[in-house]
Amino acid sequence: MSSEKYDRLKILDHRHLWHPFTQMRSWMRDDPVIIERGEGNYLIDVNGRRYLDGVSSLWCNVHGHRKLELDRALTEQAGRIAHSTMLGLSNVAATELGAELIAIAPAGLSRVFYSDSGAESVEVAIRIAAQFFQLTGAPSRTRFLTLAESYHGDTIGAVSLGFSEPFHRHLRGLVFPALKTEPPHIFRFHRQMTPEAATRTALDAAARVIDQHRDTLAALVIEPLMQGAAGMWAHDAEFSRGVAELARAAGALVIADEVATGFGRTGAMFACERAALAPDLMCLGKGITGGYLPLAATLTTEKIFEVFLGEPHEYRAFYYGHTYTGNPLASAVARANLALFRDEKIIERIQPRVAQLTAGLRARFAGLPYVADIRQHGLMAGIELMADPKRRIAFPSARAVGHRIIMRAREAGVIIRPLGDVIILMPPLSIDEAELELLMDTVCAATREILEREPSSELMR
Repeated sequence: MSSEKYDRLKILDHRHLWHPFTQMRSWMRDDPVIIERGEGNYLIDVNGRRYLDGVSSLWCNVHGHRKLELDRALTEQAGRIAHSTMLGLSNVAATELGAELIAIAPAGLSRVFYSDSGAESVEVAIRIAAQFFQLTGAPSRTRFLTLAESYHGDTIGAVSLGFSEPFHRHLRGLVFPALKTEPPHIFRFHRQMTPEAATRTALDAAARVIDQHRDTLAALVIEPLMQGAAGMWAHDAEFSRGVAELARAAGALVIADEVATGFGRTGAMFACERAALAPDLMCLGKGITGGYLPLAATLTTEKIFEVFLGEPHEYRAFYYGHTYTGNPLASAVARANLALFRDEKIIERIQPRVAQLTAGLRARFAGLPYVADIRQHGLMAGIELMADPKRRIAFPSARAVGHRIIMRAREAGVIIRPLGDVIILMPPLSIDEAELELLMDTVCAATREILEREPSSELMR
């Protein structure tokens, strides 16, 4: 169904907008979904069609859309002040939020540095770690260790930590080289080891890399339990904790990137809790405001903070910041978000949904012929599809299998977004039992329709 309003907006979009992670030539051939409003766990387009938000509006929505308590916090703060700088000033909402974040953070974290996005929170952590060693007489510690195929954001420093061929192909002259170690996923999935053997092998590999660079290593940067944008690559608590211990033993810092895994996504407030990992720095974003406004935070220890203290003429300060750092509107909504976690007992409440997702994925997808792997922590899940799962042979990229599946699901009223041919399910934490069944049923039906209606010879072309 089209409308005069839709047609006008489509023309404006195609004429003026440039969408992220999107080949715009393909985009401008299609009819876009243009969202006008939200209601609970649903998105509603300008033509009035409803879609279940199966990807939490890119992994950030927590309590659903138009949550009364978050709306009220935003409105009340707007009645006071929308923004004032934190350069030389403070504000009420950001100050109170800082104390509340520290109260729920892993032990040892005591300071909060605000920024605007998850990538920027990682950028802050990189710079803090680098300057920390410059100020403590270890200037050779400039290297960062990350997991293979990791993703930590799109700013130049964050991109340097990760690796994605489409990213790095055009940026090789700008990024700095990061050290890499292979996570258990490589050994379990691609080399088909047992999970236990994969963890041991991955830790042995990390130990070798760390030992080789122990005098120059500044920090390990890790997404605890789940490498989100790599394709939901899961690992266990033993690996997260073990590789952190190896890095610390070499004198390096540990940076936990909880931008995607934080705020309940893995079934705990932070994945660090499940991994029994106490980081030196922790990066937060996405769900910090419940999915309402851009805000991010980098938390660190008093030990690190004190290294930056001195007189102005010593130039020890941390020279970094953004115009909207600690924005009062975002901070007020974030405080309301934390209150909802507490008052509505969100972590306890989602446990039945986590179990439902585990059982539902197994029942629906485990037996399908093109399903190579199902990975899940909490309400984060990835279903990897391959042309030949036993031999780990992927579909040709030109077949766009993942994209076609999510478009079929969209026709059926469910919004999801794949990572290549990994189908991602990451619903709001507020999803109810019936909605989660709908999400899994729809995605399963779309997968079967796309993969079973074409001969395997066609899918391999």
